[in-house]
Amino acid sequence: MALIVQKYGGTSVADVNRIKIVAKKVKSCKDAGNDVVVVLSAMSGETNRMVALAKELNVAPSSREMDVLLSTGEQTTIALLTMALHNLGVDAISMTGDQIRLLTDDTHTKARILNVETENLKKYLKQGKVVVVAGFQGRNANNEITTLGRGGSDTSAVAVAAVLKADECQIYTDVDGVYTTDPRVEPNAR
Repeated sequence: MALIVQKYGGTSVADVNRIKIVAKKVKSCKDAGNDVVVVLSAMSGETNRMVALAKELNVAPSSREMDVLLSTGEQTTIALLTMALHNLGVDAISMTGDQIRLLTDDTHTKARILNVETENLKKYLKQGKVVVVAGFQGRNANNEITTLGRGGSDTSAVAVAAVLKADECQIYTDVDGVYTTDPRVEPNAR
């Protein structure tokens, strides 16, 4: 039996149908006898939508309040995927960055991970549960929500895999490979 950390980005969980597809992939991994931790991003476009809402109210919102707002996107997807897994008969639990005790520095919107505790993750894995974790977010020593910046869910997945000494960290994406820049922004990306 292996310990597998899987990370799914926003386009993979963009709507209910895609969440159902992810749930089937997670179930297949679990059914193969693996312990599974899943790290999720917010649904595609959700972070941008929330940024736009904030800027409608305040052209320069505080970074602390942006962290509080933006962290909710991942919380939505972890709950929805966990519900989909339950529907497939998979014992699963969703956990925020705070619930897994992902500690960061004090830099809002671009925090760096200082530590990830393993106690809660290991407890649920030992119970046979799939643990579905909100990527991109943590908590600082002042008990404030922090976010890791764009791409932070990948960082969360790698950090969780490292502290758990996972056998594999699988980062699922919808692009053909590693590009020099975002091909959706720069058409000349290689």
